[in-house]
Amino acid sequence: MKGLGQFTRVSVILIAVMVFGCTAPAVDVIEFADGSKLNGTITSIRKTEKEFDFDAADRSASPKTLYQFADVHAVVYKGKRFVLTPKPESGGGSAQDAGSGDSETRTKAEVLKIIADAGATPPDWFEATPLDYPKTLDLSWPIQAPKGPWQSNKNMGQYIWSVINENPSRWHSGIVLIHHCVALHQNDRVLLQRDMAALGMAYFRLLQDYPRAAFWLQNAKASVGKVDGIRLAECYWRLGNREMALDMMRGKSLNMAAIKLYGDMGELGLALRLTKAYSKTSADYQANILAADALRLAGRLDEAIDYYEQVIASKNFRNDEYEKRFKARAQESIDSIRLYDQADISKVADGTYRDSSTGYQGKVAVEVTVTGGRLESVKITDHKEKQFYSSLTDTPAQLIKRQSVQGIDGTSGATITSQAIVNATAKALAKGTR
Repeated sequence: MKGLGQFTRVSVILIAVMVFGCTAPAVDVIEFADGSKLNGTITSIRKTEKEFDFDAADRSASPKTLYQFADVHAVVYKGKRFVLTPKPESGGGSAQDAGSGDSETRTKAEVLKIIADAGATPPDWFEATPLDYPKTLDLSWPIQAPKGPWQSNKNMGQYIWSVINENPSRWHSGIVLIHHCVALHQNDRVLLQRDMAALGMAYFRLLQDYPRAAFWLQNAKASVGKVDGIRLAECYWRLGNREMALDMMRGKSLNMAAIKLYGDMGELGLALRLTKAYSKTSADYQANILAADALRLAGRLDEAIDYYEQVIASKNFRNDEYEKRFKARAQESIDSIRLYDQADISKVADGTYRDSSTGYQGKVAVEVTVTGGRLESVKITDHKEKQFYSSLTDTPAQLIKRQSVQGIDGTSGATITSQAIVNATAKALAKGTR
């Protein structure tokens, strides 16, 4: 632990975890539809047969060792939660449910345990993923990148941004590489803290692995004045404790990303209050578009249009390209809202329809298919997006699940791409109105 300064309170096991040289067994959990839970260890999984073996910690609670997927609502396996059999729909649904995709609540102790257990174990793909990076890459990764042209083959931060993030096939190996940097820098407090924050953000943005994201962001001492702190608060909410997220953000100077998180959580008053705080800054158009998206998610469409119009009226755009991009996105969002009635699946004739909408780097084109009065598929047929994370798969999945273009939660970190997919889908569906 020598040389870690204020990190001396980080335990020996944490340092071991940083390089995954040793692991501690996580407690697995079976969750049943009636809300009851059973702790123990999942010893094997047979996906084809849709069953798994489970060794209960308390055999008196359940002597059973084999479970069918259909008999179980969800499992927490190696710190990550998987829903095997959704609970029956109860009708309705709050903004919180739509945002989290999981209405289950957990105590603070339960959330912290899930995070600690996940942090003590590598992902199941980790051991089989080789450490792969260009030999020209500078793994010393200085806090300040050297001045000069963009060199993603040399600069670690640029490599993450334009090689790892833009290529899903490199997401796992990229995370392995950041883990390697954590191991290399464990004797440098400043570099170590930056590495842990980068690792937490990678788990969050690329894989939506909220327990591991939270583990590393906690150890990086993420602050809500920056994006990584807002992501940590979102992890707490996604893991089932709304109050932990709100407590983390209460009474502090917040990064603008909190507008979206508040909106996803259904805290529109707080979202709009923070938007107002940014209204007289050079970032007003960015805050207003986040507020507009939050209002749109909540179904407050007239108010959403007002905020989109404020984006169009802004005089504070960073440059001409930003002005063109944000104005186009705001206008297309207004147009999409006005197409909601025509985009109602029940009014769309069976067929395949295509259209596009403005994303971050250009047009995002979609092809949607309606069969038997249901939205059968949403395919991204063309795009120039780079930092899209999971939005290209997550947003179409939400559209199909909801059978509507309304109430779609934009992927954190890739909201612009998500909304472009929604807007393009609305425009495409409107073409098939009967």
